[in-house]
Amino acid sequence: MRLAVFLPNWIGDVVMATPALRALRRVAGENGQLIGVMRPYVAEVLAGTPWLDEEILYSPDAKKGDLRQSAALARLRAARPDRIVLFTNSLRTGWMAYRAGARERVGTARSLRRWLMTTKVDTGGAATIDSYLKIAYAGGGSLEPPRMELATTGEDEAAADAVWRVLGLPVNNRVVVINSGGAFGAAKHWPAEHFAAVARRLAHEENLHVLVNCGPAERDIARAIVRQAADRRVVSLADFDVPLGLTKACIRRSRLLLTTDSGPRFFGIAFGKPVVSLFGPTSPEHTVTHYELEQTLTLNLDCQPCMERTCPLGHHACMRDLSVDHVYRQVISSLRQTATSAA
Repeated sequence: MRLAVFLPNWIGDVVMATPALRALRRVAGENGQLIGVMRPYVAEVLAGTPWLDEEILYSPDAKKGDLRQSAALARLRAARPDRIVLFTNSLRTGWMAYRAGARERVGTARSLRRWLMTTKVDTGGAATIDSYLKIAYAGGGSLEPPRMELATTGEDEAAADAVWRVLGLPVNNRVVVINSGGAFGAAKHWPAEHFAAVARRLAHEENLHVLVNCGPAERDIARAIVRQAADRRVVSLADFDVPLGLTKACIRRSRLLLTTDSGPRFFGIAFGKPVVSLFGPTSPEHTVTHYELEQTLTLNLDCQPCMERTCPLGHHACMRDLSVDHVYRQVISSLRQTATSAA
């Protein structure tokens, strides 16, 4: 079977869709094709994984070149898929699937696209990872455990080797990665001084090294954490190129990930690391991961979750008042628990 799948746009959602991708791979079969239609950065997230036979990349903002929507649609039509499964909810992708000419189009009926789907999937109030599995099942997939999965490439690992060498990081499983930012907005951020205090305690009390991950827009936050931690064992990626593959490789070789509710949170889960996730404006219930090594921390204030990119009340108490002691205790508990389990 020739099967095409429109992949989500948010990085974390892409990782949460990997169990559903495994299910669709089996639908396509060994002699079939599974074609992924996605934004270019989504391909970076999935680089190294074995499920897709072909990638069709596009960007809605592209005005010329192969990333134009029209160019992607032409490639999709040329692939002649028998069935298209959509993990996206937009009218744009529903229209692209319809124009591609596939007899079967499977997805949600949201965003005025009910008439574009031949199989309409009601995901109800399911968590994101379970919603993608429901869509995959409607597309012919069989039951699949909700285990997220990623891989790295040789290039990713070589870049991480260079980071370890330049920053003098140990190779004996003694590096904790901190992920402080998120593309969603400032409301998800935990204060830099709080991260710095946790990093400093991990270095002083546990003799661990701390690597602060950052995206291109978060370099100043990462530098502030390192500066305020004031310990040579606390370093950052702020002075490196930071493609998603490097972030994946750094998290893959870490001891534990301390993170906001952002894309790299799911990298830690996909690589089987202990993860401590901090929630403010968003809810852990929406992105339940079914992962026993993740601990989610939230204050459950009356104003949570607001789902706003900046605090509408101006106080940002949901993150500001999440105390250093509380977070540090959970980090240490997760470290101890996984050390005991490994023994």
